[in-house]
Amino acid sequence: MEAWLIIIIFIVFIIYRMMPSKGIKSITLEELKGILNNKDIVFVDVRTPGEYKARNIRQFKNIPLGSDFSKLPKDKEIVVICQSGMRSSQACKQLKKLGYINVTNVRGGMSSWRG
Repeated sequence: MEAWLIIIIFIVFIIYRMMPSKGIKSITLEELKGILNNKDIVFVDVRTPGEYKARNIRQFKNIPLGSDFSKLPKDKEIVVICQSGMRSSQACKQLKKLGYINVTNVRGGMSSWRG
């Protein structure tokens, strides 16, 4: 019985971690394709330099998770991507804490990209 309780708690925790934070938009890769050429949006890839070099989307600037995001413009939308959506979600939360208002996470990340 205890094993089931632990499994249920673990599943709830994973679902909670994957839910978007308050004030953070989430878009699909199809929606991303529609905005890639918008010059009023700053695109940020938070994967490691090695991951970025191996495969990336041209419009995205590589700023690995853990870097200083405070130099990004606060008057533009910031769209964040990673490999699966987990690190980009963390980066979006950090941006919100820094006072960024228009923050968007790309669900699915580069692992689902078929550019």
